[in-house]
Amino acid sequence: MSGVDILAGLNAVPETLGNNGTVVTIGVFDGVHRGHQMLISQAVHRARELGVPSVVMTFDPHPVTVFTPDRSPAALMSLEERAHHIAELGVDYLLVIDFRHELGGLTPQEYVDDVLVSKLGARHILVGENFTFGKDAAGTATTMAQLGEQAGVDVTIVRLLSDGGVRVCSTAIRDQLSGGNVHTATDYMGRPFSVIAPIERGAGRGGKELGYPTANQYASDAAAVPADGVYAGWLTIIDDAPIDGDMEPGERYPAAISVGTNPTFGDLRRSVESFVLDRDADLYGRMARVEFVGKVRDMLKFDSVDELLEHMARDVATTRDILGA
Repeated sequence: MSGVDILAGLNAVPETLGNNGTVVTIGVFDGVHRGHQMLISQAVHRARELGVPSVVMTFDPHPVTVFTPDRSPAALMSLEERAHHIAELGVDYLLVIDFRHELGGLTPQEYVDDVLVSKLGARHILVGENFTFGKDAAGTATTMAQLGEQAGVDVTIVRLLSDGGVRVCSTAIRDQLSGGNVHTATDYMGRPFSVIAPIERGAGRGGKELGYPTANQYASDAAAVPADGVYAGWLTIIDDAPIDGDMEPGERYPAAISVGTNPTFGDLRRSVESFVLDRDADLYGRMARVEFVGKVRDMLKFDSVDELLEHMARDVATTRDILGA
C-alpha cells in the first residue's frame, strides 16, 4: 500500500519515530475528499522539506459514534479504503486511534504535550480550521496554535476548501448522495463515490429471467449509499481469483446500477444491483467495487413486466451514453 506503515493505536508507535521530529495532521478523513487531500498533501510536502516522517492520525470508529451514537454519520468508506487513499498521497505513517480506549479523556493541553509532542515528536502540526480536539471537544484550531507555540511546535491552520461557494466536507458529500447527486459527490471527492461489498444472491426479482441478470450487494447499515434510483457506473471485481465467464478481476466494466429496497420479496435491506453491460459471468461470492458516475432516473413503480422491460432497455441505453460505453 504505497509504503505506508499503519499503526494500530499509540502503543504501536515506534519509540524512535519522533527522534528527529515528525509532521502530523489529524482528522477522521472520511471519504478522503479534495479538502482532505489538500491538507494531507501539505503535511507530506512539509515533512519532505524537513526531512522527517509524515504522520496522519485518524480515528476508527468515528468519534461521534462513540460519544453520541444517535448522531453517527453514515461512513463514506471503510477504514481500509481510507488507508488506501491516504497512502496514495505519500504518507509515511497512518496512526489509527480508537476513542473508546485512547485520547477521549485528555485535556487539550495533555493531547498536545503527551501525544503530539512526547509520543509523536511533532515539529509541525497541520489541522483544518474547523478542527476540534480534547475532552468535550474543548480545543479548537486556534487552541492548537496557542498550545503549539508554548511547546515550540509550528502549527498551520489550513482553510477549508470551497467549491462554488459550498464547503467541501464529508457532510456535504453525504447530502449530495442522499439527493442522488452522484456527479456532484464525485466532484467533491475527486473520484467516483463507490460501494465495496461481496456479491450475494438477490431477493428474487427475476433479473436473469428478464434478460437483465444483476450482481447484488448489500452495504453495511452504517455505510452511505446513494438515494434510491438507477445510476450509470462501473463494476470491478477486486479479489484475484479467476472469474467463470468473460470478465477479468481488476477490470472496470460499465454497469447500470439500481439502488433500493424490495419489500415485495420481503427484503427491506437497501441493495445495490448492477447489470454489467455486454458480459456474462458468475460473480456470486466475489468482492466488488461499484463506482457511481451519473444518475439515470429516480426509482419508479411499474404496472406490467412489459413496462419494466421497456424502462430497463432505456436505462441501459442512457448508461451507455453517460459512460461513453
